[in-house]
Amino acid sequence: MSREETRTTKSTTVRSSAAPDPQAADGSTAAATRAWATRLVVVGIVLSALNLRPAITSLGALLEEVRDGLGMSGSVAGLLTSVPPLCFAVFGVMAPRLARRFGPGAVVCAGMVAITAGLLIRPYAGDAVGTVGFLAGTALALMGIAVSNVLMPVIVKRWFPDRVGSMTGLYSMALALGTSAAAAVTVPMTEALGGSWQAGLAVWAGLAAAAVVPWIPLVRDRGTASAVRAPARGEPSAPLRITRSRTAWALAVFFGLQATAAYITMGWMAQIFRDAGVTAGTAGLLLAVTMVMGVPLAFVIPRVATQLPHQGPIVIALGLCGLVGYAGLYFAPAGGAWAWAVLLGVSNCAFPLALTMVGMRARTGAGVAQLSAFAQSTGYLISIPGPLLVGVLYQHSGGWGAPIALMTGLMIPQMVVGVLAGRDRTVEDEAAR
Repeated sequence: MSREETRTTKSTTVRSSAAPDPQAADGSTAAATRAWATRLVVVGIVLSALNLRPAITSLGALLEEVRDGLGMSGSVAGLLTSVPPLCFAVFGVMAPRLARRFGPGAVVCAGMVAITAGLLIRPYAGDAVGTVGFLAGTALALMGIAVSNVLMPVIVKRWFPDRVGSMTGLYSMALALGTSAAAAVTVPMTEALGGSWQAGLAVWAGLAAAAVVPWIPLVRDRGTASAVRAPARGEPSAPLRITRSRTAWALAVFFGLQATAAYITMGWMAQIFRDAGVTAGTAGLLLAVTMVMGVPLAFVIPRVATQLPHQGPIVIALGLCGLVGYAGLYFAPAGGAWAWAVLLGVSNCAFPLALTMVGMRARTGAGVAQLSAFAQSTGYLISIPGPLLVGVLYQHSGGWGAPIALMTGLMIPQMVVGVLAGRDRTVEDEAAR
C-alpha cells in the first residue's frame, strides 16, 4: 500500500470513529425526552391531585355562611352536598371515550381548566343569581374533577406499570393534602380577606390554574391514548363486558359506599361539631385533621395493599375505625372531638385503597380504563342519596342522631363488599367466563 493510500485510510478511520452514531444519538434523545416527560407527568399528577377536593372541602368549611348568604334550607344544602357524586357519575363515564379521542393528558388539562373556571365563577354567580348560579359553577368545577378522577389510574398504569402502588400512594397523598389544606385554611383565609365567603371560595382557583401548566406540553401526547385504545398482543380487541364481572360490581359498590361516607364527612362533619358547641374555626380544624390523616396513610396503604394477595384485612381495619368514630360523634361529639376526627380520617382512607384495587383488578391499560370508569361512575351514582338523606334527616329530626345512625348502618355493607373486591382476581378473566 502506498504512503498516500495509508494516509487516506487512517484519515477515514479517524473521521468514522469521531462521527456520532445517528441511531445512538436518536436513542439518547428519545431517552432524555422520555425522562423529561415522566418527570412532567409526576408533577402533573401531584398538582392535579391537590385540586381534586378543595372545591368540596372549602365549601364544607363555609357551608353555614353560604347557606345564610344564598338563603338555602337544610334540604337544599343536602342537595348541594350531593352534587359532587352526581357530577362524578355523569361526567366520569365520559372520560375513557374522551381519552381515546384526545389522549388522557389533554383531557386532564381541560379538566384543570374547568376546575379553575368553576371555582372563579360559582361564588359570584351565586351572589348574582342565587343558588342556581352557585350550583352551575360548582358543576363546572366538578366536571373537571370527574374526568381527572377516572383517568388518573389510567395514566399511572401506563407511565408507571411497575410502580402502581407507590404512584397511587403519591397521588392519594397529594389528594389528601389538598383536601385537608382546604378544610384547614379556608375559614382563616376568608377572615383575612375581609370575611367574604365569596373570596374565601374563589381563592382556590389559583391552585387549579397552576395545575394546568404541566399538562400543556403533554396535550399532544398520543401514547396514553393508544394505551387506552389498543389491547396487548393476544388479548381480545373488543371492550370488556365489565358488567359480567362480580369483582367489578363489588368494587363499584365499595367505591360508592366509601364515597358516601367521605362526602357526608366533608359536607356535614364541621356542622356536627359546630352544633355541639365547637367554634367555626375549631370545627374547620377538626375537618382538616380528618382529611390530613389521609396524607401519610394514603401513601402507605396502597404500597401495603399491593404486597398482599387479599386486601380484605385492610378493609376491615378501616371500617372498624369508622364505626368507633361514628359512635363517638353520637355519644360525645365535643368531648372527644379530636379522637373522632382522627378515627374518621383513618376510615376515609378507603378511597386510596379503592383506587389501588382498580389498578390491581385489571391486567391491561384498557382494562383499567374500563374498570375505573365503571367503578367510579357506578359508585358515585350509589353515593348520591347519602348526603341528601343526611340533610333531610337533620332538618326533620332536629338533631344528628338519625343521620349518624344512617352513617353507621352503611359502614357494614361497605366492609362486606370491600372484602369481596379485595380478592385476588382480574376482571378480564371474570368477563371472559
